[in-house]
Amino acid sequence: MDVVVEKLADLTRKITITLPAVDVQKELKIAYDKVQQDVKLKGFRRGKVPRSVVLKNFKQQVEGEVAEKLVQDTYFAAIEQEKIDPVVHPEISEPRFKEDGTFTYVAMIDTKPEFELQSYKGLEVEKPVVAVSDEEIASELESLRVEMAPLQSVVDRPVAKGDIAVVDFQGYHNDKPMKEVKNENFSIDVGSGRISPEFEEKLVGMKLGEEASHEVDFPAKYPNPVLAGKKVSFKVKVQDVKERVLPELDDEFAKDVGSEYATLAELKTAIRERLLKAKEDKAHGDLTDRIMHKLLDIHTFPVPIRLVRFEVEEMIKATVKSLEQNGLDLESAGINREELAERSRPTAEKRVRGDFILKKIAEVEAIKVNEEDMDRGFKRIGDQYNMPIAQVKQYFGGSRDDLLPFVNELLNEKILAFLRAEAILIDALVAETTTSEDVEA
Repeated sequence: MDVVVEKLADLTRKITITLPAVDVQKELKIAYDKVQQDVKLKGFRRGKVPRSVVLKNFKQQVEGEVAEKLVQDTYFAAIEQEKIDPVVHPEISEPRFKEDGTFTYVAMIDTKPEFELQSYKGLEVEKPVVAVSDEEIASELESLRVEMAPLQSVVDRPVAKGDIAVVDFQGYHNDKPMKEVKNENFSIDVGSGRISPEFEEKLVGMKLGEEASHEVDFPAKYPNPVLAGKKVSFKVKVQDVKERVLPELDDEFAKDVGSEYATLAELKTAIRERLLKAKEDKAHGDLTDRIMHKLLDIHTFPVPIRLVRFEVEEMIKATVKSLEQNGLDLESAGINREELAERSRPTAEKRVRGDFILKKIAEVEAIKVNEEDMDRGFKRIGDQYNMPIAQVKQYFGGSRDDLLPFVNELLNEKILAFLRAEAILIDALVAETTTSEDVEA
């Protein structure tokens, strides 16, 4: 076996593999003999079809199957011979049976980046603030009042903030009606900002039965991709105006919120605990993000382009899945796939680079996933989806490939927990002072 390795980029290798004629012809003979023995052709008995007829009718099929077998049988031996450590499956191309009886093919691969691990222990990161104020609890209580308030229609005044306006609307872009931006008897919580602050503001003052046209400029980062970055003209008709009758904030209100609350004080305590838990979870994520930003800032090295492409595709799949939940696809949402891929690339590169950094830290610190980690992971999923652990394990299957993404996730969590424990947390005021001094310097 002859192997020629070409370096096309920092981490990309083109490997041309040529297999000797004696081995290739042996495999071809075995394949043709099998076809000749098994094939049924009109005018010939089984096993009596002449080799020339087999060659004429089955050459493409046989060579395709033999080529696949030769690649599978020799690729790993070739990269081991050349001491190459690929990080993704190869791209196989240019398979050729040559006139001299040899067989060649090309494997395009990316190799693992080599980099020196910089300081990762004792990283100074700003400590997230975790506290719940009385104002936040009051705001939550007010939201509950609004949520539980009964509605009653009003006819003697126009739409005001806090009302529920029931409207028919049709959106137009460049004077053309948008089929995805049309609805009848659609309820809008005016002033909530859930639809569009600008759109909701234009409803204020409209009367029952009134029709109007409103133009709205949607920001480029508007959550609905159909509207994002577009100037849309709306034709709107108010079909109903409803106001909320807010309940009194007392013990009876607390009981209406949930049977587990006997008093308003108990409800406030529960709200405080819930908000604190949410802030602690967010702080946990914020701290992890800050550590990763620090690591990425001090580690700059090229990453395998095929891994980046894979990560980009995963990000696009996530976008497509999100759109499908709203009955849309990329085209109907006005999203160009190539542009989306290009926008996703910087984030994908950071994710890939970050994963290499974490894995190298795991290697140095001998951090591994053990059975206890696996059981905790299975239990967490079971608790989240109300499934018994046995069913969770069955879902993942027993093969290494099925479990690999899950194990990788658990490993990264374990590495990040180690880094959080090793980090030096500084107060926000200290962090701001340090930053100001750096700028002045």
